Amino acid sequence: MSSIIIRPLISEKMAAQSEKEGRYGFVVGLHSNKVEIRNAVEKEFNVKVTGIRTMIVRGKERTRYTKNNILRGATSTWKKAIVTLEKGESIDFYSNL
Repeated sequence: MSSIIIRPLISEKMAAQSEKEGRYGFVVGLHSNKVEIRNAVEKEFNVKVTGIRTMIVRGKERTRYTKNNILRGATSTWKKAIVTLEKGESIDFYSNL
């Protein structure tokens, strides 16, 4: 994967969308834009992209109660992109396993 595309999003919801609508999810770099994401996906997977939606997922505060004290922290903020491909095209994430 490139520095723009960090990893694919693999979940039940994304699997259903990829089968029905040809949409695939990716975790992308926080400062990457739609043009960079489109070029990276088209180059990496050799497909034609018709649409991209991006969203920033804010990190959450986490608290863990242990025997000795209370630990506080936060998860990281990350950006995801939902990429729509042309009709008839698909990406196989499992071919390299």
